[in-house]
Amino acid sequence: MFQQVVPVNKERHAGKKIKDIADFKFASKFHIAYVTMHEFARAASIFPIVFLEDKEKDEFRPVALMGLNAGENLFVDADGKWQASYVPAIIRRYPFALTPSGQDGQYVVCLDEASSLVSDTEGAALFDEKGEPTQVIENVKRYLAELQQMDTLTHSFCKFLAANNMFTPLNMRVRDNDKVKNVSGCYVVNEERLNNLSDERFLEIKNKSYLAPLYAHLISLAQTERLVKLQDEKTAAAK
Repeated sequence: MFQQVVPVNKERHAGKKIKDIADFKFASKFHIAYVTMHEFARAASIFPIVFLEDKEKDEFRPVALMGLNAGENLFVDADGKWQASYVPAIIRRYPFALTPSGQDGQYVVCLDEASSLVSDTEGAALFDEKGEPTQVIENVKRYLAELQQMDTLTHSFCKFLAANNMFTPLNMRVRDNDKVKNVSGCYVVNEERLNNLSDERFLEIKNKSYLAPLYAHLISLAQTERLVKLQDEKTAAAK
């Protein structure tokens, strides 16, 4: 999604403007999207939510599955229209992102200069005539700060699940045209282990407000059938 990310500054971006997202073609090749635990409730009614393991960082991250094949987002049509009632926050924030500044706990607002949403003539200006940040920058800062806070809490959520051995590999077989396709490489919460937790541990999960995202995740897995249906429809339309 991001190609040319640079820190936003008035010297470099004084004349730049940001257009509203008119289409989502920039996300058409992404079959997964990172979601925070705070998004699970809304995302679960549309996408299967699974966890990916980052072995280098020794951590798990939740993602929404948006396609059965790498490089194919089944929720973006040929015209770039988003075919669902919810758009993951990581996609809505485009073309902006936060990157570590090098100082502990500090982040810098960055912009993907290669994005078609960045313009010299159309959209809302990033800086005013005096070189001061406009409301666009202030809104982006606030939005990204909220996402960063949610990301931190989600990291703690995943760390807790991993520490309590709650993850199990997902091995699911789905129909892909006339063949059977294995969906693997993902992890899900083991429902049996969840149900067999001690009362003390279960109460800890409740007090940490982890119950809602846990059950939303488990319910979301049924949405794999939606992906199969969308894949069938796309394949049939291409014939």
